[in-house]
Amino acid sequence: MGWFWSLQQAAALYNDIVARMDRGKDPDASAARVLDAFRAAGGKYVPGFGHRFHPVDPRAPSLKKAVQRAVSDGTVPGRHLAAAQALERRIENTKGRHVPMNIDGATAVIYTELGFPPPLARGLFCLSRSVGILAHAWEQSCQGGRNKGPLPREVIWTYDGPSPRPVPAPDLESP
Repeated sequence: MGWFWSLQQAAALYNDIVARMDRGKDPDASAARVLDAFRAAGGKYVPGFGHRFHPVDPRAPSLKKAVQRAVSDGTVPGRHLAAAQALERRIENTKGRHVPMNIDGATAVIYTELGFPPPLARGLFCLSRSVGILAHAWEQSCQGGRNKGPLPREVIWTYDGPSPRPVPAPDLESP
């Protein structure tokens, strides 16, 4: 559930930066101000940035390029992309290393560029992830064997209940 919330928070941060930009503030100064306020409120990890397993989330750069193409051809204004990029330039971890945008941050850019408010962006993200999970589960079930999950095989329980049995067809003639 954390990633759904992260996308909504990232979209809200971008909106805050854009609101400052709309008042004539520089994107980098706006990002710095919003980031400082976020951290002052207790925010440790900036939503939409960083990846648990990779120094760079491999999915984010291609999404950012797609948004940049949409900005270039006039499909979207690019204000939220500029806000996200300004924020990305400001974020460092506790060791002073740059923390790049992740898939949540890149997806938040897309949704905010299209005009979706953060809670709706979160809902759309939930829907798209649900479709992906469903497709993955279907693929796993068609391959046979167990459906892969986040637990190691040795921790998974073994089902020892009744064998599968036929289900009677419903009587469509009854009232």
